[in-house]
Amino acid sequence: MVEYFMSKTGKTLLIVGGVLIAVVLIGVIVLALFAENLSRPSVAQNSVLVLNISGELPDHSPEQPLARAFGVSQPQSFTSLLTQIRKAKVDNRVGAVLLDINFPGIGWGKADELRDAIADLRTSGKPVYAYMEIGSNMEYYIATSAEKIFLPPTGDIYINGLAAEAMFYKGSLDKLGVEVDAIQIGPKYKNAPDRYTKKEMGDGQREVVNALLDEFFGRFTNAIATARKKSPEDVKALIDSAPFNATQAKANGLIDEAFYPDQIDAELKARLGYNEGDKLRTISGSKYREIPSDSLGLNNGEKVAVIYASGAINTGSSSSGPLNGEMVGSDTVVAAVNEAAEDKSIKAIVLRVDSGGGSALASDLMWHALENAKAKKPVVVSMGDVAASGGYYIAANANKIVAEPSTITGSIGIFMFKPNIKGFYDWVGISNEYTMRGKNAGIFRATEKWTPAERAKMESQISSFYYDSFIPKVATGRNKTAEEANSLGQGRVWTGTQAKANGLIDEFGGLEKAIDIAKQLANLPADKDVRRVVLPAPKPLFEELFGSEASIKTNEQQAQEALLLSLPDDLRRSFKYMALFNEMNQGKAMMMMPYEIRIK
Repeated sequence: MVEYFMSKTGKTLLIVGGVLIAVVLIGVIVLALFAENLSRPSVAQNSVLVLNISGELPDHSPEQPLARAFGVSQPQSFTSLLTQIRKAKVDNRVGAVLLDINFPGIGWGKADELRDAIADLRTSGKPVYAYMEIGSNMEYYIATSAEKIFLPPTGDIYINGLAAEAMFYKGSLDKLGVEVDAIQIGPKYKNAPDRYTKKEMGDGQREVVNALLDEFFGRFTNAIATARKKSPEDVKALIDSAPFNATQAKANGLIDEAFYPDQIDAELKARLGYNEGDKLRTISGSKYREIPSDSLGLNNGEKVAVIYASGAINTGSSSSGPLNGEMVGSDTVVAAVNEAAEDKSIKAIVLRVDSGGGSALASDLMWHALENAKAKKPVVVSMGDVAASGGYYIAANANKIVAEPSTITGSIGIFMFKPNIKGFYDWVGISNEYTMRGKNAGIFRATEKWTPAERAKMESQISSFYYDSFIPKVATGRNKTAEEANSLGQGRVWTGTQAKANGLIDEFGGLEKAIDIAKQLANLPADKDVRRVVLPAPKPLFEELFGSEASIKTNEQQAQEALLLSLPDDLRRSFKYMALFNEMNQGKAMMMMPYEIRIK
């Protein structure tokens, strides 16, 4: 009897304790939400919003107000930056915006999108000023969208032209005794294996890179000419004479003043009609992010799902890390697309693609989910800096595709390769021997090149995917014949301008343009905003705070990440591409950009 009574009491205490813990946790959450609302920054009338345009700026980073209340860091994303600009346009408390530009980690497509957003903000009549300490091509290109440009007296402008860099790893692989055996569709333009099989650009790569440089340079010089009221010829002459210090930049009309920050404050105070002796009222972008969009009449109404596909494409879940960077996981995107398709309250889907491609299998899984979703509601694609190869594959079946003129797209092609590490084994004194059953059992042997029969088999595999899947899907999605789609394929890379001329995209613009088109296709009022529902939803608070089992990192993993982050950027990028060896060793065909284009 005593044992039974004690056991029953223990169970009762356990239940009561659990309830108490739950009540305490709920109380903590309620208090955190209450504290967050109380601590939400106020915006003084006639304030200057200071937007820091710098750092990595991933396309999207989930934000959790509750997590912020507990002090969890909320990194700025490119989408968040655009949201602050949208809010500033309609917020009558914001009198002006100051752009503090300091080497943002974005490409030319997003730079165009940012310039468009700033131009839209300026239609409100609010002054937008830009400040740089050092301005390279990208920084100055963004700054020219502002009304005035300022540099400190000791600052410099390095607008000395555009250069494209292509990196090749064959020399390193030769030293390691590694030989790459490659198969590709579109041998002239689908040059992805070239970085492992050559030491310099081939004719196709050189042709495309020069075409890209010509267009980007033309857009760059024309933008400066328009903003600074010069002729394109004068701008080209200035570029050939660059770099300039602040005094020279002002004398040449490239900036408005060589001012220290306090002098810019004085300029803004005068512009906004402050009284003598008043202190300039400012609010930082990080604080302004805490002002909800719906409090300004934005982000409300009917729902439109926004799904992000940013990074290299692979099977499994989306992830981010110092070695592979952002990864688009097909499981994550498919689940988000299916959720948006089944939710009757969601009227349209906008897929934001910022990817140079990756796994052909993963791309097809996402294509299939989008094709099913399109039968239920409109699907519109917004392309970021790059939406090429596998990134274009998942976009091809959308009702409409929107991209910036400087977006890199196309690269409709496929390749496969495997490393032959026999020379490396010989170098380090390793020997191996295969015992096989089956004619093609050794097709992925790491120490042998493909035999003619094996190569023919693998060529048949990727040809089948290209001609029976990729080309027909592009042709159907873009209302073309297979012959037309193939003529635009073969791995050829296009700018957004070229893609529009060739019918690979429909409209110029960024995410906001894509949302406007989605509203139109869903028969929603053009003059009313929509509620943007980002899918997949952010992680639950406690997973964000304490991490899931899969996200908890060991000391060894943390040390490895710290080591990788300490390496030069170029070396980290080489590790990222070398990691693809493991993918292709499993027989995965790849649809990727033929090269990583870096135009500075």
